Amino acid sequence: MVKLIAIYRKPENIEEFDKHYFEVHAPLAEKVPGLVKLEVNKVYGSPAGESNLHLIAEMVFESKEALATAMKTPEMRAAGKDLMGFAGKLVSMHFVEVV
Repeated sequence: MVKLIAIYRKPENIEEFDKHYFEVHAPLAEKVPGLVKLEVNKVYGSPAGESNLHLIAEMVFESKEALATAMKTPEMRAAGKDLMGFAGKLVSMHFVEVV
């Protein structure tokens, strides 16, 4: 299994961000071919107290090949375009492999 992970820093307006994320962005991401699961985690703190992070989203795929194929689809391009429009300055993206 591999994942495309998006790590979001806290936005200025959390309510507005969450509304767009859950009503627009997540439904777009869920349409990506080959996606096994989308798991969204809300950060509520850290061992040191406050965190500057808001969400960590994990898009799970069966293999690196499945993820590479998904990255080239119109559905992933639509999700990426939306992402850059509402969270481009807040997000970092990472490919990871489950070990």
